[in-house]
Amino acid sequence: MTLPPGAAPDAPALELREIGKRFGDAVALDGASIRVRPGTVHALLGENGAGKSTLMRVAFGLVRPDAGTLWGGGERRRFASSADAIAAGLGMVHQHFSLVAAMTVAENVALGGRGRFDRARTRTLVRRVAEEIGLPVDPDARVGALGVGAQQRVEIVKTLSRDARTLILDEPTAVLAPQEATDLLAWLRRFAAGGRSVVLITHKLREALAVADDVTVLRRGRTVLASTAATATEASLAAAMLGAAHESDRPDARSLVHNRDAIEPLSVISRAARLAAGADRPGRPTTWESEAATLRAVDLTLADEAGALRVRNVSVAVHAGEIVGVVGVEGAGQRELLRALAGRLAPRGGRVELPAEVGFVPEDRHHEAMLLDFPLAANVALRGAGARRGRMRWRGWAAATSELLAAFDVRAPSGAAVARSLSGGNQQKLVLGRELRGEVRAIVAENPSRGLDIRATDEVHRRLRAAADGGAAVVVYSSDLDEVLLLADRVVVMHAGTLREVAGDRTAVGRAMLGVE
Repeated sequence: MTLPPGAAPDAPALELREIGKRFGDAVALDGASIRVRPGTVHALLGENGAGKSTLMRVAFGLVRPDAGTLWGGGERRRFASSADAIAAGLGMVHQHFSLVAAMTVAENVALGGRGRFDRARTRTLVRRVAEEIGLPVDPDARVGALGVGAQQRVEIVKTLSRDARTLILDEPTAVLAPQEATDLLAWLRRFAAGGRSVVLITHKLREALAVADDVTVLRRGRTVLASTAATATEASLAAAMLGAAHESDRPDARSLVHNRDAIEPLSVISRAARLAAGADRPGRPTTWESEAATLRAVDLTLADEAGALRVRNVSVAVHAGEIVGVVGVEGAGQRELLRALAGRLAPRGGRVELPAEVGFVPEDRHHEAMLLDFPLAANVALRGAGARRGRMRWRGWAAATSELLAAFDVRAPSGAAVARSLSGGNQQKLVLGRELRGEVRAIVAENPSRGLDIRATDEVHRRLRAAADGGAAVVVYSSDLDEVLLLADRVVVMHAGTLREVAGDRTAVGRAMLGVE
């Protein structure tokens, strides 16, 4: 947000004071406050459903608060819409994107602008902004053919092309490869060093402390901690997020690895290494060479939505009771491989051998896993709907949904609640619970903990391990390399459309992702 002429030098770039907001009977914000200083990166933390995204949607003019005030540059502000916020120098990159899949990157960037569309000028603008942030973006690429990580880069470019001086990012590194995340965070520091401001919504505590100047923690709609990052610790942030009342059931250090909270990345001990040492699931075999594969791909060749070949002559087998981790930089072919293993993408060549039903948790739950304007019970009933030949038996689905909500700690009033009303983390838990219902022989999960807090991430990991313990073949892809190392028995690396297995060592896997021998 641009400071007005004559504003005091110490006036906040953005400030929300005692914001209250209810959605029906649900209290989303209960006197929440945040103060963002010019020239700083401000991390906003909290559990799923704590109110982080709602608070920033108030700041961006998307939600009208019931109480409280909004300030910028020492002046009180009222935004009737996001257009007012953009005009005031605010920009927001949402966790779920607002792009038109059928349009090119340049066309999406131009949407919402004024005047006639100048293709050449917009293409030049896209290239310039992308070069400034250090993340490649092709202005002529069709958005629908891009992976989620590339789509996020488009959203960032779109926001910055409108001269935003205060930038709000909701879980921006959740779907980026490690090096891409490092580059983005370094750019955020440079962006703030130029006198502008960043609000970073994240669940990754170490990431927050590494990049932020200030931190604010919300719990159940209230601000419970506001301090400089220098005076905060991972332990103090986790305690503020979870609350002292929950101290006894906080996740242990192993579950915090995903957020870089307790263990340095290079010291992560992979699940495979623990198995070999007999430290995890005693008595369980450490090799599956003699076992029949539950999922198998043989000489697989796959194309993306635009028809470009992404996977070439790849073979892989996943056995009952094991977790195979898939890693790769954006566009390496892992997106297409996972969809083929889930039975969602037909091969151009080779074959895929699958059980009758495969559970699938896609990274873009809004477009691939949920009907946002339908009740939760209807979303739960989606699993296997195709096998019912269009006929649905609704009797019993309400009870089944209630059981799922309780079992997976999905915070919703009932199965009649509309899916859109849930926080992102609770939506993800609903999808995972639906896909794991019953006797699942195989599960394919793509960034399964994307956007989840510490407790929810721990629960997702526990459920995937339990599925493998129960005899399911599990395939997990995550843009967080340490999460894969933590979960997987074996790690396979996609690079430039080819696949190879790599020992579960972080350095070796990272080099293989970059194509370095």
